[in-house]
Amino acid sequence: MPIADRQSRHSMLLAFVLPAALFLLLAACLPARAVSADAVLADRPPKLLSEFGFFDDMRTQKPAAGVVPFAPHTALFSDGALKYRFVHVPEGKAATFVADEAFEFPAGSALVKTFAFPSDYRAPGKDVRLIETRVMLRHEDGWHAWAYLWNEEQTDAELKIAGARVDISTIDEEGEPLAFSYSVPNKNQCKGCHAFSGEIVPLGPKARNLNFDFDYPGGTRNQLEHWKEAGILEGLPDPSTVAFVPDWQDEGADIDARARAWLDVNCAHCHRREGPASNSGLFLTWGEKSATALGIRKRPVAAGRGSGGRQFDIKPGDPDGSILNYRVESTEPGIMMPELGRGLEDRKAAEMLRQWVSQLR
Repeated sequence: MPIADRQSRHSMLLAFVLPAALFLLLAACLPARAVSADAVLADRPPKLLSEFGFFDDMRTQKPAAGVVPFAPHTALFSDGALKYRFVHVPEGKAATFVADEAFEFPAGSALVKTFAFPSDYRAPGKDVRLIETRVMLRHEDGWHAWAYLWNEEQTDAELKIAGARVDISTIDEEGEPLAFSYSVPNKNQCKGCHAFSGEIVPLGPKARNLNFDFDYPGGTRNQLEHWKEAGILEGLPDPSTVAFVPDWQDEGADIDARARAWLDVNCAHCHRREGPASNSGLFLTWGEKSATALGIRKRPVAAGRGSGGRQFDIKPGDPDGSILNYRVESTEPGIMMPELGRGLEDRKAAEMLRQWVSQLR
């Protein structure tokens, strides 16, 4: 090639490479994608989940700047779904610590939870399919809840006000095929579970659920302390003085505490004095002190097919004679409890609750 031609080719390469290099340099200096306050506070939420800006990488659920991952020690059972949870509080603001209920969040805050299923539960970190992401958005007039359904390409999720059904096919922990229809809740169903004294409220971000160590990208840290240091929680007392619930699957923990933790998270959003099931007289919150309110030797307010012919909500020493066990183990609509959020039995939890009731006296 003549020297002039080589020089011309070299000049063209430089003209292409230098702008690209400059672009990459500038991109590296730019701040990470910010959450859209306009999207969070809009009267009507955006059509696509990506418009909020919660994630730097949607597929891998890598949170954007100002979005903090978290997890409860004992989680709600949702047909075995894997869950990825995140919280966003506007810069310069903070949630207020509350000892027994969900924290008080400022307007502009968001709670984000993605539900997913692996192709094989024996390798839960591989070939994960994102199904839906639920968002709770704090406006000046209160909380608003919405569900987004992920597309087949796993690139984004679309608002689904009317809910949806999704066919799930996976392999369970025993290596057996598992296929079922998963339910994405509609707008009214979101309200049904999150109702508290006539308002919509979060369920997960309570001090007792978060008072344990979490593996952050930068290292392991107590979640409450991390929230305080990140500037998104104020009023936190010494975490050693804050109540905490165990992981219900921890067989080394007290069986009573494990059972109460599971019931608190899976049942007490309705079965509490301020909840939709208050007329039942069965109150399953972590702090409940009355044995009768907890269902021990308590006869049901209304006996029907949901009782399975059993006489007591909890009959000490006899899970087969206890309505609670009957309804937790059922998958029949109108009998199973919780009545929303699942179609499968939480078999491990059901066995743990049997152990708990069997040792009651």
